[in-house]
Amino acid sequence: MILTREAITTAVERGDIVIEPFAPERVSPNAYDWHLGDRIRVCEGDELDAAAATRGTEHVIPAEGMVLRPGRLYLGVTHERTHSERYAQMINGDRSLGALGIWVHVSAPLGHVGHAIRWTLEIRVAQPVKVYPLMPFGKIVFLSTAGATASYQHLGHKYTRTSGIDISRLYEELR
Repeated sequence: MILTREAITTAVERGDIVIEPFAPERVSPNAYDWHLGDRIRVCEGDELDAAAATRGTEHVIPAEGMVLRPGRLYLGVTHERTHSERYAQMINGDRSLGALGIWVHVSAPLGHVGHAIRWTLEIRVAQPVKVYPLMPFGKIVFLSTAGATASYQHLGHKYTRTSGIDISRLYEELR
């Protein structure tokens, strides 16, 4: 079940959901409107290798914007850090981004109960498009769970320490 505006606001007030920074006006009917952070990592090379760390260059997005181009994989990061030991989280782009031909975070939208992160974002574009630091970039929904839960932060998985842009660590499993 997806939490409503009232339930999200109440959960934030109780500390069951942490959003840093939090702005009450960004709570929409069934989600929280999140922003692109101020950095983008441009993945290098024409071919990525799942068995090797992805090379790339991290850039600060200038105030005047940065043009993203088709055929490249960009990794961004959310401005907000989210955490909940009670609710699972699901992050998505929104209709405004889709109408610009920006696909964001299509492959891994689920944040497990206990995930405490600034989300690394996979970003692809259909045509050249300029993005700006801290621009609205999507929505995050909070989902109630059924059954026993285990905190992702306490399981020791590979992405528990994410605080900025994080490359794929699949290569760690393929060694």
